[in-house]
Amino acid sequence: MVVAGHICLDVIPGLHERRNGTRGLLEPGQLVVVGPAVMSTGGAVSNAGLALHKLGIPTVLIGKVGNDLFGGAVLDLLRKHDPALTDGMIVVDGESTSYSIVISPPGIDRMFLHCAGTNDTFGARDVDYSRIVRAKVFHFGYPPIMRRIYSDGGRELEQLFLSVRRIGVTTSLDMSMPDPESESGRVDWRAFLKRVLPHVDVFLPSFEETLFMLDRRLFDQLRVKSGDRDMISAADERLLSSIGEELLRMGAAVVGLKLGSHGLYMRTTDDRNRLARAGRGFTGLVDEWTGRELLAPVFSVKVSGTTGSGDSTIAGFIAGLVKGLSPEGVLTAAVAVGACNVEKADAVSGVPSWTKLRRRIVKGWKRVKPGLRLSGWKWNRTHSVWVGITDSSRTNKKEKRS
Repeated sequence: MVVAGHICLDVIPGLHERRNGTRGLLEPGQLVVVGPAVMSTGGAVSNAGLALHKLGIPTVLIGKVGNDLFGGAVLDLLRKHDPALTDGMIVVDGESTSYSIVISPPGIDRMFLHCAGTNDTFGARDVDYSRIVRAKVFHFGYPPIMRRIYSDGGRELEQLFLSVRRIGVTTSLDMSMPDPESESGRVDWRAFLKRVLPHVDVFLPSFEETLFMLDRRLFDQLRVKSGDRDMISAADERLLSSIGEELLRMGAAVVGLKLGSHGLYMRTTDDRNRLARAGRGFTGLVDEWTGRELLAPVFSVKVSGTTGSGDSTIAGFIAGLVKGLSPEGVLTAAVAVGACNVEKADAVSGVPSWTKLRRRIVKGWKRVKPGLRLSGWKWNRTHSVWVGITDSSRTNKKEKRS
């Protein structure tokens, strides 16, 4: 497994509860007494990569840092998990490592001061493709906050995926929400996806990110309708299927939309030949992955924090795929790892080993019913997933592996 893309250093000052909220916190001339800072790695390379590592999947991390103090801190933090995890990291002179100052007073929404640093210069030529030749899956994360990746209409990322697919590796892509007020927010993301998705085998963004990129007007309408909270519950249930269908038409073989507390929606292509070209991650799995539409509800947990939950869900998905599970089994693994993640406040400490994860699922871990209208869908009691109207298994009764 290879995870590439965005990585940064998070610096989190210890802040005490404040009677005046954020008043005076960042005002000129003020001295604010804080506690010791917590430092951790962030971004897709760290969050998804370390989650896969903890699940027991041999993983190569490819991120870019500067030869500076913060870059050294990123590498040291990765070495604490396993010294080998830094072998694929790119270290460059004359550039600043990406970092975030996370201002998180108790009981108040977090604020971020972010420097993109070396993420803005990451490109296809930075990747050592010799480290990818033995992989089953290559996952890339967070193009909207990597300037070189998003600024040319997707050509840089297209070239990267073309090079990876020539090796026979399955490609996977996750996005992040563009800042509407930034250069990234002005990108023609629909055109970007049309260029890139023919070379992406597994596309795993969130519902909100995808809607922003495909239909900004509808995104804004649902944001107002939902009060900027839980946009998917304010949408017509047919929107999931139509978005999935559009992304498949753009060229992806498998589309998974992260739905937060409602679970994970997946739709796959009806074209067996497209799946047959999807790299060694799908070897022997083409028949059971063709023409599927499923929704896996989340597992019941006490939520301590949601940092890295999307990346952990992706790690569970890819781990299940690498292990050759059925579509139902892969979705179950995905939402299970995501659930374990939110039981802890940070991005990776809640992720267990694969053995412990499977043991918890088998013991009858309770699911939460999605708060969505699923008219015409069927509940598969055996696998605890919802089966969509277009799913091929509704007409093909062949037993699937769980």
